[in-house]
Amino acid sequence: MSMSFREATTQENAAVYGGLVDAVGGIATIVLAVVGLAGVNPQLFASIATIVFGVALLIQGGTMLSEYAQIIFPAGSQSSTVEHFGGGSLSAVFLVGAAGIVLGVLALLGISPPALTQIAAIAFGTALVLSSNAVWQLYVLRHAAAKSETTQSQSFGGEFLASEMASGSAGIQSLAGLGAIVLGVLAVAGASNDVVLNLVALLALGATLVLTGSTLSTTVLSFMRPWSSQA
Repeated sequence: MSMSFREATTQENAAVYGGLVDAVGGIATIVLAVVGLAGVNPQLFASIATIVFGVALLIQGGTMLSEYAQIIFPAGSQSSTVEHFGGGSLSAVFLVGAAGIVLGVLALLGISPPALTQIAAIAFGTALVLSSNAVWQLYVLRHAAAKSETTQSQSFGGEFLASEMASGSAGIQSLAGLGAIVLGVLAVAGASNDVVLNLVALLALGATLVLTGSTLSTTVLSFMRPWSSQA
Protein backbone atom coordinates (compact mmCIF):
# COMPACT_ATOMS: atom_id res chain seq x y z
CA MET A 1 0.00 0.00 0.00
CA SER A 2 2.73 2.42 1.01
CA MET A 3 4.68 1.38 -2.11
CA SER A 4 1.85 2.28 -4.48
CA PHE A 5 1.44 5.62 -2.74
CA ARG A 6 5.14 6.38 -3.10
CA GLU A 7 5.07 5.50 -6.83
CA ALA A 8 2.07 7.69 -7.54
CA THR A 9 3.67 10.61 -5.69
CA THR A 10 6.87 10.26 -7.72
CA GLN A 11 4.94 10.32 -11.00
CA GLU A 12 2.96 13.37 -9.92
CA ASN A 13 6.11 15.17 -8.81
CA ALA A 14 7.69 14.39 -12.19
CA ALA A 15 4.69 15.97 -13.92
CA VAL A 16 4.91 19.06 -11.73
CA TYR A 17 8.61 19.42 -12.41
CA GLY A 18 7.99 18.83 -16.11
CA GLY A 19 5.50 21.71 -16.14
CA LEU A 20 7.99 23.94 -14.35
CA VAL A 21 10.72 23.03 -16.84
CA ASP A 22 8.33 23.94 -19.67
CA ALA A 23 7.71 27.32 -18.05
CA VAL A 24 11.44 27.92 -17.62
CA GLY A 25 12.02 26.92 -21.25
CA GLY A 26 9.32 29.35 -22.33
CA ILE A 27 10.89 32.16 -20.31
CA ALA A 28 14.32 31.39 -21.82
CA THR A 29 12.78 31.46 -25.32
CA ILE A 30 11.20 34.84 -24.58
CA VAL A 31 14.50 36.28 -23.33
CA LEU A 32 16.44 35.01 -26.34
CA ALA A 33 13.81 36.35 -28.76
CA VAL A 34 13.79 39.76 -27.06
CA VAL A 35 17.59 39.97 -27.22
CA GLY A 36 17.43 39.10 -30.92
CA LEU A 37 14.71 41.69 -31.52
CA ALA A 38 16.94 44.25 -29.80
CA GLY A 39 19.38 43.80 -32.68
CA VAL A 40 22.01 41.59 -31.02
CA ASN A 41 22.83 39.02 -33.73
CA PRO A 42 19.15 38.21 -34.46
CA GLN A 43 19.72 35.05 -36.49
CA LEU A 44 22.04 33.51 -33.90
CA PHE A 45 19.56 34.09 -31.09
CA ALA A 46 16.72 32.82 -33.29
CA SER A 47 18.63 29.56 -33.75
CA ILE A 48 19.36 29.23 -30.03
CA ALA A 49 15.74 30.05 -29.15
CA THR A 50 14.59 27.36 -31.59
CA ILE A 51 16.75 24.77 -29.83
CA VAL A 52 15.57 25.84 -26.36
CA PHE A 53 11.91 25.78 -27.39
CA GLY A 54 12.38 22.38 -29.03
CA VAL A 55 13.83 20.96 -25.81
CA ALA A 56 10.98 22.41 -23.75
CA LEU A 57 8.39 21.06 -26.19
CA LEU A 58 10.06 17.64 -26.10
CA ILE A 59 9.84 17.62 -22.29
CA GLN A 60 6.21 18.75 -22.41
CA GLY A 61 5.25 15.99 -24.82
CA GLY A 62 6.96 13.34 -22.70
CA THR A 63 5.43 14.64 -19.48
CA MET A 64 1.92 14.75 -20.91
CA LEU A 65 2.21 11.28 -22.43
CA SER A 66 3.39 9.96 -19.06
CA GLU A 67 0.41 11.56 -17.31
CA TYR A 68 -2.06 10.12 -19.80
CA ALA A 69 -0.52 6.66 -19.47
CA GLN A 70 -0.63 6.85 -15.67
CA ILE A 71 -4.35 7.65 -15.67
CA ILE A 72 -5.65 5.55 -18.57
CA PHE A 73 -3.77 2.28 -18.48
CA PRO A 74 -4.30 1.28 -14.81
CA ALA A 75 -8.04 1.93 -15.06
CA GLY A 76 -9.45 -1.03 -16.99
CA SER A 77 -12.99 0.21 -16.49
CA GLN A 78 -12.21 3.42 -18.36
CA SER A 79 -11.03 1.73 -21.56
CA SER A 80 -13.84 3.40 -23.48
CA THR A 81 -12.23 6.81 -22.92
CA VAL A 82 -8.88 5.84 -24.43
CA GLU A 83 -10.00 6.53 -28.00
CA HIS A 84 -11.54 9.87 -27.06
CA PHE A 85 -8.45 10.98 -25.20
CA GLY A 86 -5.90 9.60 -27.66
CA GLY A 87 -2.26 10.57 -27.41
CA GLY A 88 -1.74 11.15 -31.13
CA SER A 89 -1.43 14.92 -30.80
CA LEU A 90 0.98 14.53 -27.86
CA SER A 91 3.13 12.17 -29.89
CA ALA A 92 3.23 14.88 -32.57
CA VAL A 93 4.37 17.39 -29.95
CA PHE A 94 7.13 15.02 -28.87
CA LEU A 95 8.31 14.48 -32.45
CA VAL A 96 8.09 18.16 -33.40
CA GLY A 97 10.16 19.07 -30.34
CA ALA A 98 12.87 16.62 -31.41
CA ALA A 99 12.73 17.88 -35.01
CA GLY A 100 12.95 21.48 -33.78
CA ILE A 101 16.14 20.68 -31.87
CA VAL A 102 17.70 19.18 -35.00
CA LEU A 103 16.67 22.15 -37.16
CA GLY A 104 17.98 24.61 -34.56
CA VAL A 105 21.32 22.83 -34.31
CA LEU A 106 21.69 22.75 -38.09
CA ALA A 107 20.86 26.46 -38.26
CA LEU A 108 23.38 27.15 -35.51
CA LEU A 109 26.00 25.34 -37.60
CA GLY A 110 25.27 27.72 -40.49
CA ILE A 111 23.17 25.44 -42.73
CA SER A 112 20.45 27.75 -44.14
CA PRO A 113 19.75 29.37 -40.73
CA PRO A 114 16.80 31.61 -41.78
CA ALA A 115 14.90 28.88 -43.62
CA LEU A 116 15.39 26.18 -40.98
CA THR A 117 14.36 28.35 -38.02
CA GLN A 118 11.31 29.59 -39.92
CA ILE A 119 10.26 26.04 -40.79
CA ALA A 120 10.75 25.10 -37.13
CA ALA A 121 8.48 27.97 -36.05
CA ILE A 122 5.75 26.72 -38.41
CA ALA A 123 6.13 23.19 -37.03
CA PHE A 124 6.02 24.48 -33.44
CA GLY A 125 2.84 26.43 -34.15
CA THR A 126 1.21 23.39 -35.75
CA ALA A 127 2.10 21.25 -32.73
CA LEU A 128 0.55 23.79 -30.35
CA VAL A 129 -2.66 23.91 -32.37
CA LEU A 130 -2.93 20.11 -32.48
CA SER A 131 -2.34 19.78 -28.72
CA SER A 132 -4.32 22.83 -27.63
CA ASN A 133 -6.89 20.72 -25.74
CA ALA A 134 -4.37 18.31 -24.19
CA VAL A 135 -4.15 19.99 -20.77
CA TRP A 136 -7.94 20.38 -20.56
CA GLN A 137 -8.44 16.73 -21.45
CA LEU A 138 -5.86 15.79 -18.84
CA TYR A 139 -7.82 17.75 -16.25
CA VAL A 140 -11.03 15.95 -17.23
CA LEU A 141 -9.33 12.56 -16.94
CA ARG A 142 -7.76 13.44 -13.60
CA HIS A 143 -11.10 14.65 -12.28
CA ALA A 144 -12.85 11.45 -13.40
CA ALA A 145 -10.12 9.29 -11.89
CA ALA A 146 -10.24 11.20 -8.60
CA LYS A 147 -14.04 10.80 -8.38
CA SER A 148 -13.74 7.07 -8.97
CA GLU A 149 -11.22 6.71 -6.12
CA THR A 150 -12.86 8.86 -3.49
CA THR A 151 -16.31 10.06 -2.60
CA GLN A 152 -15.02 12.99 -0.57
CA SER A 153 -15.09 16.51 -1.98
CA GLN A 154 -11.73 18.09 -1.31
CA SER A 155 -9.64 20.99 -2.58
CA PHE A 156 -12.49 22.76 -4.37
CA GLY A 157 -10.38 25.91 -4.79
CA GLY A 158 -7.47 24.09 -6.40
CA GLU A 159 -9.70 22.13 -8.77
CA PHE A 160 -11.61 25.28 -9.78
CA LEU A 161 -8.38 27.15 -10.49
CA ALA A 162 -7.02 24.22 -12.49
CA SER A 163 -10.26 23.97 -14.48
CA GLU A 164 -10.27 27.67 -15.34
CA MET A 165 -6.59 27.68 -16.31
CA ALA A 166 -6.92 24.52 -18.41
CA SER A 167 -9.96 25.75 -20.34
CA GLY A 168 -8.46 29.21 -20.85
CA SER A 169 -5.06 27.94 -21.99
CA ALA A 170 -6.64 25.88 -24.77
CA GLY A 171 -7.92 28.93 -26.65
CA ILE A 172 -4.77 30.95 -26.05
CA GLN A 173 -2.56 28.09 -27.23
CA SER A 174 -4.60 27.71 -30.43
CA LEU A 175 -4.37 31.42 -31.22
CA ALA A 176 -0.65 31.55 -30.49
CA GLY A 177 -0.04 28.46 -32.63
CA LEU A 178 -1.99 29.92 -35.54
CA GLY A 179 -0.14 33.22 -35.16
CA ALA A 180 3.23 31.44 -35.23
CA ILE A 181 2.19 29.53 -38.37
CA VAL A 182 1.17 32.74 -40.14
CA LEU A 183 4.36 34.56 -39.15
CA GLY A 184 6.48 31.59 -40.17
CA VAL A 185 4.77 31.30 -43.56
CA LEU A 186 5.24 35.04 -44.19
CA ALA A 187 8.92 34.73 -43.30
CA VAL A 188 9.41 31.71 -45.56
CA ALA A 189 7.58 33.52 -48.37
CA GLY A 190 10.29 36.18 -48.30
CA ALA A 191 8.57 39.02 -46.48
CA SER A 192 10.77 41.91 -45.41
CA ASN A 193 12.36 41.52 -41.97
CA ASP A 194 11.87 37.76 -42.08
CA VAL A 195 14.18 37.28 -39.09
CA VAL A 196 12.07 39.71 -37.07
CA LEU A 197 8.92 37.78 -37.95
CA ASN A 198 10.63 34.58 -36.89
CA LEU A 199 11.69 36.08 -33.56
CA VAL A 200 8.18 37.43 -32.93
CA ALA A 201 6.78 33.96 -33.59
CA LEU A 202 9.26 32.44 -31.12
CA LEU A 203 8.36 35.13 -28.59
CA ALA A 204 4.66 34.24 -28.83
CA LEU A 205 5.44 30.52 -28.66
CA GLY A 206 7.60 31.02 -25.56
CA ALA A 207 4.88 33.01 -23.80
CA THR A 208 2.36 30.27 -24.59
CA LEU A 209 4.69 27.60 -23.23
CA VAL A 210 4.97 29.50 -19.95
CA LEU A 211 1.18 29.45 -19.65
CA THR A 212 0.90 25.79 -20.65
CA GLY A 213 3.63 24.67 -18.24
CA SER A 214 2.08 26.60 -15.36
CA THR A 215 -1.34 25.14 -16.18
CA LEU A 216 0.05 21.60 -16.27
CA SER A 217 1.69 22.01 -12.86
CA THR A 218 -1.48 23.53 -11.40
CA THR A 219 -3.62 20.70 -12.79
CA VAL A 220 -1.42 18.02 -11.22
CA LEU A 221 -1.05 19.86 -7.91
CA SER A 222 -4.81 20.37 -7.60
CA PHE A 223 -5.32 16.59 -7.35
CA MET A 224 -2.27 15.59 -5.32
CA ARG A 225 -3.73 16.29 -1.88
CA PRO A 226 -6.95 14.23 -2.20
CA TRP A 227 -5.09 11.23 -3.61
CA SER A 228 -2.25 11.40 -1.10
CA SER A 229 -4.61 11.38 1.87
CA GLN A 230 -5.73 7.83 1.05
CA ALA A 231 -2.36 6.15 1.49
